[in-house]
Amino acid sequence: MNTDIENLFKDKVLGHPAGLFILFFTEMWERFSFYGMRILLVLFLTAPLLSDNPGWDWPREHALALIGTYASLLYLTPIIGGWIADKITGYRMAVVIGCIIMTLGHASMAMETTTSFYLGLALLVIGTGFFKPNITSIISEMYKGKESKKDGAYTLFYMGVNAGAFFGMMLCGYLAENFGWSWGFGLAGIFMFFGMLQFLMANKIFGEIGAKPSKVHEVEIPQNINEERPELRQDEDNVAIKLNPFTMFDYILIVLSSVGGLLYLFNDPMEKIYETSLVPFEIGGMSGTNIVVLSALFMFLILLVTRISRYLPIVRDRLIAVSIFGLFTVFFFAFFEQSLGSMTLFAQDYTNRNLTGDSAAIFKVVDALLTTIPLIIITWVIYLLVKKTYTRIGLSNIALVIAFLGIWGLVIFRLADKFSQTELEVDATWFGILNSFFIITLAPIFSKWWESKYNPSAAIKYGIGLVLLGLGFAVLSYGASDIPSGAMTASVSMVFLILAYLLHTMGELCLSPLGLSYLSKLVPARMIGFMFGVWYLAIAVGQKAANTMGGMIDKISAEYSMGTFFLIFTLIPIGVGLISIMLNPVLKKLMHGVR
Repeated sequence: MNTDIENLFKDKVLGHPAGLFILFFTEMWERFSFYGMRILLVLFLTAPLLSDNPGWDWPREHALALIGTYASLLYLTPIIGGWIADKITGYRMAVVIGCIIMTLGHASMAMETTTSFYLGLALLVIGTGFFKPNITSIISEMYKGKESKKDGAYTLFYMGVNAGAFFGMMLCGYLAENFGWSWGFGLAGIFMFFGMLQFLMANKIFGEIGAKPSKVHEVEIPQNINEERPELRQDEDNVAIKLNPFTMFDYILIVLSSVGGLLYLFNDPMEKIYETSLVPFEIGGMSGTNIVVLSALFMFLILLVTRISRYLPIVRDRLIAVSIFGLFTVFFFAFFEQSLGSMTLFAQDYTNRNLTGDSAAIFKVVDALLTTIPLIIITWVIYLLVKKTYTRIGLSNIALVIAFLGIWGLVIFRLADKFSQTELEVDATWFGILNSFFIITLAPIFSKWWESKYNPSAAIKYGIGLVLLGLGFAVLSYGASDIPSGAMTASVSMVFLILAYLLHTMGELCLSPLGLSYLSKLVPARMIGFMFGVWYLAIAVGQKAANTMGGMIDKISAEYSMGTFFLIFTLIPIGVGLISIMLNPVLKKLMHGVR
């Protein structure tokens, strides 16, 4: 394996092995297709039947119920996909399988029939499960023994994530809103296919890295075989931790809570959309759905508490800290993920997107710069990659270049179309690219902050992130304050939405990239897999909660106002953020020196 790693580091691009950029572009195409399709969902499902671009004309609550279940499942299947790759396929084959399944999913959605639409969503959930955990695992394996370069590698990789999201939302959104939904769904699938080709044809560059797991397993031998207390061992910080195998009771709780949670995820949209239930009963006036989800939550809490309590004090304290951060993560994503739900609806129906005169001219120039400058930089990276690897993986390079020629063609076509219009209407999906743009521009500043002497503690970072998130909604609440109760359309300045995305992205940079980092530092090795699963579960719960709350947009705005709807989303994150800041001394004590 070391020989394969050394061979990878012989051909470098920007100081990193060429293989990293194979993964960079594979991830970029996957994010292109993922975000390009996802931002269309709520618009397609709620678009009127009698319009120039007809959709399914669903009520907003129904659309967001389905999207919430879909988004939650996307964070649950990677737990299974990672296990399959570890035990059976290996990371690289799992990535290829994921790409193929997702390509079929996008193609299915492009048909726009009821059956093909649901089949497409199912395929995307399964494909993401194979893809998401395993491409990052390849990077981790590539940099074994070269940990000093790993942070830089993940930074570059993260840029690929955001570049893909940026161009996916821009181009899929443009085609879908201006030429038809099938064009947007189909484009996402085309570039997912090119991503798969590019990765598959470059496989030999990785050697045995990420290959099918060997039947021979390495066994860790205790350094002191005469240890008097075999139930204890030392972790990386020389803290004695009690070996804590899963019991039969643990497994029963895992199965029952998982079944209950999945039952709720599938039942919620079925009840709202089709008025049918998988749990058609009531007990004491409480619906079967509520009974199931509360029972699943209760069993999961029992599992978490009983497992944590069986560890020795220092490890137990650290796991309690992780669990508290997990709770804050649920709150964060429950509000942050309004960006692809209620905020996209606000952009479409309540934002003045019509520009004329100087405003239109300025927007055209800014939009052109936003689009072409990142594309020029990425094209330069492609040139460096091809220059280094064309003799070894020529076919992969050809697939990559063809895909990027397609991107350039679409970008030029889009810009020409926009510049030809004297009165310009900004696409509702355009606002979705702001998060990726702000991440790319602000991430270096926040990275410098975390490396400085002013680097705040974990609880303070979480608190700042949640407060910034709430302030973003405060901007929207102020902007929407003049919208009358029950109004289905309005004409609020787009400045409010742009400022909200800026504040939300700053909040994300305080919180989102740090969660897994703290998890890896605080959790003992024997429990890392379980706690990673808990972390993904926290994000999945946040995703479902986000769209459940977002689905109340019509009810709250009708009874009160749109400003009140966003005011609720202001007060709760700020309140939870202040709680996180106040808990800082307690959490620092629980973390026992880990920063």
